[in-house]
Amino acid sequence: MSQILRTTSNGQVRLLASPTMERIPRRVVLVGYPDAELLDLACPADVFDAANRLGVQPRYELRTATVDGHGIRCQNGLTLGAQQRLDQVEGGLDTLIVSGGLGCEKAAEDIRLINHIRRLADSSRRVASVCSGAAVLAAAGLLNGCRATTHWIYAARLAERYPAVTVDPVPLFIRHGSVYTSAGVTSGLDLALSFVEEDHGPTLAREVARMLVTYLQRPGNQAQVSMFISGPPPEHRVVRDLVAHIAEKLDADLGTPALAAHAGISTRQLSRLFEAHLGTTPSKHVRATRTEAAAHLLSTTELPLAAIARRCGFGSTETLRQAFLDHYDTPPSAYRRVHLRHSPA
Repeated sequence: MSQILRTTSNGQVRLLASPTMERIPRRVVLVGYPDAELLDLACPADVFDAANRLGVQPRYELRTATVDGHGIRCQNGLTLGAQQRLDQVEGGLDTLIVSGGLGCEKAAEDIRLINHIRRLADSSRRVASVCSGAAVLAAAGLLNGCRATTHWIYAARLAERYPAVTVDPVPLFIRHGSVYTSAGVTSGLDLALSFVEEDHGPTLAREVARMLVTYLQRPGNQAQVSMFISGPPPEHRVVRDLVAHIAEKLDADLGTPALAAHAGISTRQLSRLFEAHLGTTPSKHVRATRTEAAAHLLSTTELPLAAIARRCGFGSTETLRQAFLDHYDTPPSAYRRVHLRHSPA
């Protein structure tokens, strides 16, 4: 299918139809249920709508659907109208997206909902869940033998309930064949942007991101939880003080003996404290903190890699590169190309 891109007078890029371009809409159905998360539905819907407003062909035809066709009373108390009952939705969809939310476990036990998801998934080009909507896909058997993700808070619960699913709580989204799972809430926006890029290319996806005043979509392998948003500091005073010391002195000697000496405890006691309160070893925590600090500098400055490596306590750019590959599954140069905030959109 050929595509024609045109830059308008205000700098926007629009996708123009060619004479041979297919006109059949890409049917997208978003499935909700009581106590769904509104953003799980709104984020993907607004991405596809923005693509439509930029002139994509074929257009995305959006519908919300529920088991009974009634409106979706979302977990925040607002009600979103449903346009179809699921039994009215015919197969052959382009994209089927299941939302998450506090009602996900009851939804996963609704045999009517699960049967419709199975039926529609069989003939859909791609099937996706946002956040804890992965539970619905898992209940339908669509994640058996797959690696999948969900909101990090819900990951352990999903793994416990569905042992046939390999749950990875780290990435923003994961693709396994034609089935996609994504992390919490706004990661649905990143997932939908990746669909637009898959369908129409990176230029159009970039324009959609600009229209929505968000950064170009984060890659699926980016970690859900960063050191900059990862919750309150540990309650244990020694561990809390050491975590602060590590964050403030990234270029210092942060080996286990040095940290133990700084805290005035033995290396064995240090390791026990980190395992008990952070669930990791001192060396792994230091490496993760340095890597995430480097990611922050890569996305907010134009410092050369060598300078970032020194500032964050890596012995060389190669050590930094290896840490990035281990932590984000992408090299620092590629991470910067996607995330540098003041680079041209």
